[in-house]
Amino acid sequence: MSKSDRDAPNGFVRTMRKVYRPIGFRKGYNFVLFFITVGALLGFTLSRLQYLSFWGVFCKPGGKGINHAIPGECYYYSRDPFKLGIMLHIFTILPAALLVCLQFVPIIRHKVIIFHRLNGYLVILLSTIASAGAFMIARHTLGGDMATQTWTGAMIISTTIAYLMAWVNIKRLQIDQHRAWMLRAWAYFATIVTLRIIMILAVTIISGLSGWYVARPCAEIDYTFGQKNTVRFWPECSNFYNGTNLEQVVVVQANKKGKAIEVGAAFGMSFGSAGWLAFWLHAIGVELYLRLTPAESDRLRRVSYERQLERGFKHPGSAGLTAERFGDARPYESTSTVRESVAETIPLKDFDERER
Repeated sequence: MSKSDRDAPNGFVRTMRKVYRPIGFRKGYNFVLFFITVGALLGFTLSRLQYLSFWGVFCKPGGKGINHAIPGECYYYSRDPFKLGIMLHIFTILPAALLVCLQFVPIIRHKVIIFHRLNGYLVILLSTIASAGAFMIARHTLGGDMATQTWTGAMIISTTIAYLMAWVNIKRLQIDQHRAWMLRAWAYFATIVTLRIIMILAVTIISGLSGWYVARPCAEIDYTFGQKNTVRFWPECSNFYNGTNLEQVVVVQANKKGKAIEVGAAFGMSFGSAGWLAFWLHAIGVELYLRLTPAESDRLRRVSYERQLERGFKHPGSAGLTAERFGDARPYESTSTVRESVAETIPLKDFDERER
C-alpha cells in the first residue's frame, strides 16, 4: 500500500483510488467530473447508435410506423439536400462522440500518444463534417424557426473556432491552450445532451399551459397523417390537395399529449430556446472548470515551455496563441527564470519554501 493510500481518510476513498488511478487520474474530483460529463455524453451517444439504421429506425419510408425523428421532420429528410445533410450529420457525429471519450482518458494521453494524436485528428474531421450536415438541415430542423437556425449557426461557429485555436496551439506546442480549447469545443458539442433535458421540461410546461401554436405546411402534415386525416383536422389543407396553394400552411397547437404533428410542434417550439439556454450553461461551466484547475494549466504551461525551448521557438512558454501575445498579460517566465531573477534579493532556501 502506497503512502497516499495509507493517508486516505476512509476505505471508500482507498477503493475509489484503485479504480481511477490505473486509468491515469490522480485526483478524485477529476474522476468524478469525468464520470459525470463524459459518461453522460457516452450514454447519450450509445442510445442514438440505432439511428445509424436511418430508414429502419430514424425515418421509416412514407412516414409509416413509429419514427424516432420528431414527427413531420422526415418529410424533409426524405428529400435532397436535407437527406444528404441529416445522413452526413448522423453518420459522422455519432462515431466522433464515441471516439472523443477516449481523448479524455489520462492514461491514453500520457502512454499512447500516437493514438491520442491520430484519434484527435479523426474526431475533428468527423465532427467538422457533422457540422456541415447540421448547417444543411438547419432550415427545417424541428420547424427551423429563427431561434433554432441562429443556435445552429452559433454552435457551428463556436466549435469550429475552438477547433482552429486548439489546432494552432498544438502545432506551436502550446499544450495548455490546446487543452483549454479542446475542452471548450466538446463542452459546446455536448450542449445537445443538456438541450434534451431542458426541451422535455419546456414541452411539459407549454403543453400544460396550452395556448401555444405554430405554423406547419400541409405537405408536412400530409406526410405524417395522409390526406384523409389531414383534411379532417385541418380543412384549410384542401387548397394544398386541389393544387390551389401548394405552399399552404396551417396553425398547429403545441401539445405533447395531442396528435403526432402537435407533439412535433411542441418540441419544435422549445428546441431553439432550449439550445441557447444549454449553450449558455455549458459555456459558463467550461470556463469555471478552467479557472478552478489552474494547477493543471500551469503544469502543461511548463511542459510547453520545455518543448518549445527544445525546438528553438522565439518565445518559449508563449509560442502559441496566449494572452500575453495579444493582450496586457505579463510575459511568461519559467520557474528557473524566476529563480535566477530573484536569487540576488531572496535567499535560495526561502525561494524554495515559497515554491513548495
